[in-house]
This record gives sequence, structure tokens and C-alpha cells, in this order.
Amino acid sequence: QHCGADPSFAIGSELNESGSNAHLGSGEIFVVEADESDGAFLQYSPFAGIVTNVEADHLNHWGTFEAIEAAFLEFAIGIRDRAGFLVACADDPGAARLVGQAREAGVDVRTYGSAIDADFRMADLEWTGRGWAFGVEDASGAGLGRIALQVPGRHNALNALAAFVTGIGLGQPAAEMAEGLSGFSGSRRRFDFRGEVAGVRVFDDYAHHPTEIEATLRAARDVAGAGRVVVAFQAHHYYRTAMFINEFGAALGLADDVVVLEVFAPGETAIPGASGQTMAANVPLDPAHVVFEPSWSAVAAHLVERAGSGDIVMTLGAGDIGMIGLEVLDLLRLREGA
Repeated sequence: QHCGADPSFAIGSELNESGSNAHLGSGEIFVVEADESDGAFLQYSPFAGIVTNVEADHLNHWGTFEAIEAAFLEFAIGIRDRAGFLVACADDPGAARLVGQAREAGVDVRTYGSAIDADFRMADLEWTGRGWAFGVEDASGAGLGRIALQVPGRHNALNALAAFVTGIGLGQPAAEMAEGLSGFSGSRRRFDFRGEVAGVRVFDDYAHHPTEIEATLRAARDVAGAGRVVVAFQAHHYYRTAMFINEFGAALGLADDVVVLEVFAPGETAIPGASGQTMAANVPLDPAHVVFEPSWSAVAAHLVERAGSGDIVMTLGAGDIGMIGLEVLDLLRLREGA
């Protein structure tokens, strides 16, 4: 949009700037956010595609990780057949494997990341207090511009670089792409600021896979600075909980205090051991800093009890946990007598 292209788009979250997740533009570009959850991404016919990562998830649909990898290769070959190009993250092991397979199949692949062999590389990464700023270099080391994000998280810096590479591949000017990305203000349920009371900032995020939780909590560390990170997490689906029970625990261990809810899995049959209680037991923190709370209505009080001025509180998950943030703010006001 900043380049004047006025693309149409349909994405998974509402933009903070417009409040919408879709737009019918006047330009010839249509941007679609898709994933591999049910295989629907193979029904599109893109000219350009971005692959941020390839890893085991949604195995209730795919069955095996090998089937997921085969689907991504099919996606890449479809782009080749339309004479388009694939943009893939060189820092992600799964995406990097896809790059090798896709190039062998004749796909035009353009890689990005901090890896030394990336076609487009982040340089001089710097935390600004609001987000990461970085320069962009091509494979020859020539500078293409500098992006200063207003949203936290190194994962968002990588995503911005992916968007930059795709934009210039579609003929958009590098300077305007960098300016537009630097002005991006985020989207709903993606490190979503819900409010601040008595120096406690409250955020909400959709993260519901261990990799996403790790990325979000590392971003939270940047934002908190010397403050503490207090987290409530609600897992989504029994099968995912069972598969990643140890990885969930390790990722949540990046926080200072953790409140684990019961799994959000309406209509599903429970799997023995795939529970919030088991997950809480796997968080590698002192037991005094981890609590399993099966009652949704009691979670906010746990968070307020553990949070002080300078700390941040985060609610994480794909279920209904996002509504707890406002209750946390109300309890903080009550605590402060406001």
C-alpha cells in the first residue's frame, strides 16, 4: 500500500491500522495468508509465495512430517510452473531443506534471514525499544535499505524481511517498501497491547505452538527489559498437547511466572497425559513460579498476584484466553484503588 499498489488482501488477523483482515483493492496484486493446517494452501495458484518455516504441526490432518514436507514441495513446484518465485527463510531448518529440494526441481528460490549464505540478509540488527531495526543486504553485500519496526520480536524482523524481498521481486521500489514496513503497527492478537495499570503492561498473543511461544516470549523479554514476564497459557487441541508436551514446558520456561490453563479442545476426546496439569509439571521453573489453574475465572487473579510495576503480563493461546487480559486490567485497577 505504501508503494501505491493498493493490493487486495485476506489475512488471518485484523490490522491495527484499519481494523480489518481483508480489503478489495484496485491493484493487480492479491495477498493471501495461508498455512498448511488442512492442505488448503495447495488449492491456491500463487505467482509468489513466502515460506517462513516448515515443521511438525497439524499432524491430525497430515499424519507424518514427511507428508507436510511433500506438500510444501508441491506448493513450490506449482509456483515454478507459473514462472513465479518462492521466498524462504534460510534460518529455519525445515525451510532450508525445502530450498534445496525446490532448487533441484528448478524453482526460482530467494532466501532471506541472518544466515551468511542467505540471498537477502539482515545486517546490523539493533533493538530500538519498540522493535528491531536492521539493514538489508543482497548476496553481494550491497545495502538495499534499512527497516525500523514498531512491533517487537526477532521473528517479526524476519517476517518483515520476507515481505521486503517479495515486494521488490514484484517490482516495488525498495525505499518505499522499507518505509511502509517501518510504519507497520501490528495486528490483533499478535503481541496485542491491551493496556497498562500501575506500571504493569498487559499483552495478548495467539501463539499456540512451542516455536511460536518461544519467539513471543523472547520478544517479551526485549519489551520487559529489567522487568519480569508473567504468562498465562492455554493449549489448543489434545493431539498437539500430547505431541509437544515437553516442548511446551521448555518454551514456557522462558517466562518468570507461568499459569497453565486446561487444554482448549471443545468437542475432542481427551488423550491421557495431554493436560494442562502435565504441561505445568514440565515447565522448568521453581514450582513456586508455576501453577496449574483449571478454573478459567481464577486465572486473572493469579497473574495480578505475581505482577508488579515494570513487569509485563501476557496471555497466550488460540482459544478464549484472549479475554482474560481485560479482567487482569480491572483487577489491577482494583488493587491500586483506581
